[in-house]
Amino acid sequence: MGSPSASSSSPGQAMGGSPPLRFLQLQQAALLVVVAVAVASSSFVCRCAAVAAAKDGRNVITHIKGFEGPLPFHLETGYVEVDEEHGARLFYYFIESERNPAEDPLILWITGGPGCSALSGLLFEIGPLKFDVAGYTEGFPRLVYFEDSWTKVSNVIFLDAPVGTGFSYSRDEAGLNVSLTGSGRQHHVFLRKWLAEHPEFASNPLYIGGDSYSGYTVPVTALDIATATHKDLNLAGYLVGNAATDDRYDTGGKVPFMHGMGLISDELYEAARDGCGGDFYKAPDPTNAQCAGAMMAINMVTFAVNPVHILEPFCGAAVRAGGSTFQGYGGGGRRSMLVRDDVDRPGFFDKKRLGLPVECRDNGYRLSYIWADDPEVRETLGIHDGSIGSWSRCTMLLHFRHDLTTVIPYHVNLTKAGYRALVYNGDHDLDMTYVGTQEWIRSIGYPIVSDWRPWFANRQVAGFTRTYANNLTFATVKGGGHTAPEYRPKECQAMLDRWTSAAGQL
Repeated sequence: MGSPSASSSSPGQAMGGSPPLRFLQLQQAALLVVVAVAVASSSFVCRCAAVAAAKDGRNVITHIKGFEGPLPFHLETGYVEVDEEHGARLFYYFIESERNPAEDPLILWITGGPGCSALSGLLFEIGPLKFDVAGYTEGFPRLVYFEDSWTKVSNVIFLDAPVGTGFSYSRDEAGLNVSLTGSGRQHHVFLRKWLAEHPEFASNPLYIGGDSYSGYTVPVTALDIATATHKDLNLAGYLVGNAATDDRYDTGGKVPFMHGMGLISDELYEAARDGCGGDFYKAPDPTNAQCAGAMMAINMVTFAVNPVHILEPFCGAAVRAGGSTFQGYGGGGRRSMLVRDDVDRPGFFDKKRLGLPVECRDNGYRLSYIWADDPEVRETLGIHDGSIGSWSRCTMLLHFRHDLTTVIPYHVNLTKAGYRALVYNGDHDLDMTYVGTQEWIRSIGYPIVSDWRPWFANRQVAGFTRTYANNLTFATVKGGGHTAPEYRPKECQAMLDRWTSAAGQL
């Protein structure tokens, strides 16, 4: 379908690398191994939701526990098998655009992690439902309609991916053995099968989107589609937020960001700059005591800063697996960007904990466990019996392999082939900083078409943007954190709508 011709050259792949970040404690990993074994050995029986309406064999949901009255939007759920040999099935939530579903863009949204549920993206980032956290006291959580969702202006498929995420599962344990590049192929399979069942959306402009770790997953998926022999999908472009891309830049941007944000003193910054040779984008020499000492001093003064939004408090039981802000390469060939919910900690669902101030986002995360593990909710969603045990908002995927060290070549191949790209950053995120993002974009060497300027929402500055050659747009979201739409929903909705419009400008 009228998609731009894509370069067939293969991006440079560094296979078998062991990129950075945090890993779960041994007892958490052991628990997940038990769950994985249970999933692999279980069988299922499909249960049809009593309050779901049948439409061409689709599970169309009109009412859902926790929401009063009929849903004011079209919601459909289901599974698509992406690995027939091992019975791997990806679960999805599909919400039609409330504006013009026949013409509005179709977005495949992949939440980060890897291993964070599509439900997290739907309830906490870009979907039309939220928990009433402020009004919660006890019992079953109440859902409310949210006006500033992306589904106001686009059709969105929220996908539980890779296999083992959310409600997605595999009949055989071998089906959980998937790599980053392999997951891109499975997402392509998912879209081909899904659109075959939903031909009314085949001509809509298709975008692949996601944030955090999906900075890897999104371009990998998009290029798999773009370089297919039979271009049967109407791919228009892709968008990534606070995107993991290449650890040299992702980690390298942290110290300059902290200095610019006033988290470290001029003296600490200068000590690190001088001791580490002035380039934070290169791995420091482990024998360089001056560099190591400066970095340790910086970590000591910033360890209590919330890395996903430096202005928000640490509270509740959402903990980051691992320790240092600068934790580097680890074993196992996996990269994790999870901020896991410490469900196993005593008191996680304690009423007193749920009485924390509303600004503690952890409260909403806790409510999602109560909601998603409810038998009536699962029946309504059409979850296969025995397919998974307890639901988790974010799961460490023990079988997943991170087989790339960079996706910068993917961005180059896609944009040079004519596909549009939006790379945006919440500007208060210490995890994936706008500093590091700008640095890897500059490394591509594209000429600037439209230089740095503010962009507006509600007649206020919502961020800043710059446009490069080959359809690449960079934007900051002022006041946004690691998942920018979670913190600045109205502004991010406006950003999406403008960028996907005919004009394509913020």
